[in-house]
Amino acid sequence: MATTAENETMDTSANSPADTSATADGTAETINMEMLPFQIIANVGTARSMYVEAVEEAERGNIEGARAMITEGEQCFVEGHDAHLKLFSRELGPDDVKYLPLIIHAEDQLMSAETMKIVCEKFIDMQEELQSLKA
Repeated sequence: MATTAENETMDTSANSPADTSATADGTAETINMEMLPFQIIANVGTARSMYVEAVEEAERGNIEGARAMITEGEQCFVEGHDAHLKLFSRELGPDDVKYLPLIIHAEDQLMSAETMKIVCEKFIDMQEELQSLKA
């Protein structure tokens, strides 16, 4: 019978290239080169959407709600960033070359979300100042 650590390192998909690496706490973790870029894209895409929704919330006058949405978006962004770190926690091999376009796209989305957060935070700050001037 497999232990918990062994279960974490097992790749259940015969067609999914995976590698095992150690996490910060020393436990083993499976790195799936096919799924990690999609995890990055999904998480940072959600973060970027939340940042835009935060601006819309600020435009409606709900600055506190907007800042809460930025914080919630940051949590999604961190999950995407963590997947990015896992992706590069091991050396890429010759078999991984086919994933490079997807990896590049994932990194582009990661950077785009980070930029969007900065711009949205500035916009929320300006919206808050505008509201205080109108009051």
